[in-house]
Amino acid sequence: MEASILFFRACLALLALPIYLLSFLGIWQPFCKKIFFPFFIEHFSAVHEKKAKKQKQELFRNLPDFRSSSGELKLLEIGTGCGANFQFYPPGCKVTCTDINPNFQQGLSRSMNKNQHLHYERFLVAAGEDLHQVPSGSVDVVVCTLVLCSVHDVNGTLKEALRVLRPGGAFYFLEHVVADRSSWKYFWQQICYPTWKLVFDGCCLTREIWKNLEQANFSELNLQHLSIALPWTPIQPHIVGYAVK
Repeated sequence: MEASILFFRACLALLALPIYLLSFLGIWQPFCKKIFFPFFIEHFSAVHEKKAKKQKQELFRNLPDFRSSSGELKLLEIGTGCGANFQFYPPGCKVTCTDINPNFQQGLSRSMNKNQHLHYERFLVAAGEDLHQVPSGSVDVVVCTLVLCSVHDVNGTLKEALRVLRPGGAFYFLEHVVADRSSWKYFWQQICYPTWKLVFDGCCLTREIWKNLEQANFSELNLQHLSIALPWTPIQPHIVGYAVK
């Protein structure tokens, strides 16, 4: 099995050889962050949205339950990207957008124009592991979807989410994860892993993110495993849910 994985990895790397060469020359990473990845994310989000819309509607259905005593709902999103989640947030929600990549402006502007029921408070260029610009205990909800696969430190990101949440606030998530190790999906993930990570800006296919969530210091965790039909991709296994501080 290991030999087969290495063989098919080499075949895939050969197909992606131009990208490996551009990476070696230091050209791919800046091109990916500025042009390719924002373009890809906007179009991939549209496809993912069609497949996961019902799951997201159900996930965010109880967002209003976490309004503060003043009636406001302050929400911080880690890895906002093109704003694919805005449509699911309740009217009047005060949104702080954060992303480590500042090159999503065009897609983000289009999403904002479509979702004028929200109040957009701040836009921060920040990694999920370092939200120092956000005061501790200052938000009611933190949202993170299809982001923990790419952060440098999953535990560090969850620690920051806990820090900025007020007591009783909630962390919402929807993430693709590693497949069952006995499945062909896992075999496919193992083959794609190195090239996928290079092409898609650090996205890791084999993270067991549910374990990080279980080990974080949340007082309550509501989590379920599901499969989202994304044919010919290695990212069908997902987890979805929310955790309470």
